[in-house]
Amino acid sequence: MNRYLVPASLLGTAVGGAVLLRDYVAGGTCPSKATIQGKTVIVTGANTGIGKQTALELARRGGNIILACRDMEKCEAAAKDIRGETLNHRVNARHLDLASLKSIREFAAKIIEEEERVHVLVNNAAVMRCPHWTTEDGFEMQLGVNYLGHFLLTNLLLDKLKASAPSRVINLSSLAHIAGHIDFDDLNWEKRKYDTKAAYCQSKLALVLFTKELSRRLQGTGVTVNALHPGVARTELGRHTGMHKSAFSSFTLGPIFWLLVKSPELAAQPSTYLAVAEELEGISGKYFDGLKEKAPAPEAEDEEVARWLWAESARLVGLEMS
Repeated sequence: MNRYLVPASLLGTAVGGAVLLRDYVAGGTCPSKATIQGKTVIVTGANTGIGKQTALELARRGGNIILACRDMEKCEAAAKDIRGETLNHRVNARHLDLASLKSIREFAAKIIEEEERVHVLVNNAAVMRCPHWTTEDGFEMQLGVNYLGHFLLTNLLLDKLKASAPSRVINLSSLAHIAGHIDFDDLNWEKRKYDTKAAYCQSKLALVLFTKELSRRLQGTGVTVNALHPGVARTELGRHTGMHKSAFSSFTLGPIFWLLVKSPELAAQPSTYLAVAEELEGISGKYFDGLKEKAPAPEAEDEEVARWLWAESARLVGLEMS
């Protein structure tokens, strides 16, 4: 026998141990076994990646799931996949383009008209590190899709969420918010040289600030809102970063990425947890890194910045101030 051959049993044990280590480092699975039978859940950007997996996890728990996506062909296919895998036939696709205020208003109007209740809103959709594109309404794309679109959507659905209380809003931010800064003079990147990374970080910081201010405004309503960093996942979100095309990334950083980068299944666990966990009932205005509550960046807790951002956001999207 070749002395360098490893017995299959030992190899299997080693691989299994490595997978367990990776899962531990990546944060683990949702500890809650709670079901959401009969509850209506909206997940934006649910045709792929973390959004699709979150929708699948919540469908498994009995929810009435609405996939809200820009590409209806992919959205219908995702809904079909989820229905087939979970045998939950209350999984439906709806058109929502977060780069269009008109589309957001049309989507919200249909939800208000057709759905008796909305118990959970998962603001998951995002674009990351794209070129200097603008939305239909002239907003810098990352600010517009990641933050302003969800800001308007959430506000339009607030009365429905309040009527469905206890209900929850979950904003998918990122650890990148720590490097973000809200530019009072040029929030929309009209004066500065465009920096795709800084724009992404600003959009994710805006989501945490929005979470804090919305939580303050929702006190006593039975609606909670929390933000989270799901972890770095192997999804289409990083398509503009170029990392997956880099030989250095593939060969030198590959083992590190394998250990630290989550599968969509694992990356969906934090949003699933925030959506269903009974122990989080009444918890609001918090930031979660994976499954654990943590303090966000100092600027994310600046009440003056949060109030300014709310007022400016309402002005930009045409929302009546209150």
